[in-house]
Amino acid sequence: MAKPLSGKSAGLLVGAGVVLLALGYLIWGGIGSNLVYFYTPTELLAKGRTAYDKAARLGGMVKAGTPTWNATTRELRFGLTDGEATVTVISMGTPPQMFTEAQGVVVEGVYGADSLFRSNKLMIKHGNEYRPPPPGQHPAQYYRELFQKQGT
Repeated sequence: MAKPLSGKSAGLLVGAGVVLLALGYLIWGGIGSNLVYFYTPTELLAKGRTAYDKAARLGGMVKAGTPTWNATTRELRFGLTDGEATVTVISMGTPPQMFTEAQGVVVEGVYGADSLFRSNKLMIKHGNEYRPPPPGQHPAQYYRELFQKQGT
């Protein structure tokens, strides 16, 4: 015959059960609904027409040779690629100082039926280590170079 649990043992079992249930909730319910994912260009394009006019996040690399900046309208256009597919992104406003070609970025916005992703937020992926510009070089120099490339 099994020995009945003492009050202390029963309390430990109930406590362990509550901890396991809480942990399970965090793993399968609580955390999962709070994580923010992004689509790659290939995943976004695979969604076809169902992706049109819905808020989304898109992540990838700025395709070399694609960034164009219009200083008058403050419109930045560039191709965002995952190596397989490329989506054209339009972002309004001044690009972040760290924005460059072949840079990892995540954009938030809406993908339209015209195959353009209109971004309202541009986030740059960068390393953990900050390095100041070399002596004699000012961070604004990048913008001057970008404007000169665009003829503005």
